[in-house]
Amino acid sequence: MDGRLEMRRARRGRCCGTTAQWAVASVGALALVVTACVSGSAATSPSQPDDPPGGQQPGDALGSEPPAEAPIDQLRVAPESDDGSYDRDEFGSGWIDADGDGCDTRDEVLIDESQSPAQVDPYRCQIVAGDWVSLYDGYETTDASELDIDHVVALGEAWRSGAADWTPEQRAAFANDLDDPATLVAVTAATNRSKGDRDPADWQPPNRDGWCAFAGAWVNVKVRWDLTADEAEVEALRNMLVGC
Repeated sequence: MDGRLEMRRARRGRCCGTTAQWAVASVGALALVVTACVSGSAATSPSQPDDPPGGQQPGDALGSEPPAEAPIDQLRVAPESDDGSYDRDEFGSGWIDADGDGCDTRDEVLIDESQSPAQVDPYRCQIVAGDWVSLYDGYETTDASELDIDHVVALGEAWRSGAADWTPEQRAAFANDLDDPATLVAVTAATNRSKGDRDPADWQPPNRDGWCAFAGAWVNVKVRWDLTADEAEVEALRNMLVGC
């Protein structure tokens, strides 16, 4: 098993499998409270990045503060290549269950980002309880169905910034990258649709308190995956990171 999967499980402080805790309900019946522990993707990026830092706790996947590093000067500045050839299918068929535990990438992110340990039905990996804060607009919810999982650097943006030259396996790894919590974030569907595949020169989160985290995550993803950034994009990122 990939060491990164073990690291993610250890950071959550949960078992590998399912913990079922039985409690007697007020009516005298038994209620099953299920906490599932699941793991992240074993996918590896093209540049073979180092394992992400440890210490991640529930709800800490991408908070309001910038990631530990925002190496904006390490970005490769170049114009985007947009020949209209982007197709979502180039990045695989969608969310995958990388480690075969029954939970796909969407489930993994929701479990990671719940402010309290998420309660999960182990038989279907259905998240039955949790609480989340959408980074982009600050919206708080206990209903996972209100949230999309957004690629901070959208797939279309990645395609125009270098992913068009990757192998299908590399693109699928990017689309389901759980090795770095900066890559994927749970946000409201409205803000995800608003963002689309635009870069920071054309779109910033309406919640300005999330700018530092968003811009820092954007830079880290592009550096980690060796994707380019155009001049307007870099200027917008610098402006967003002022004061962070």
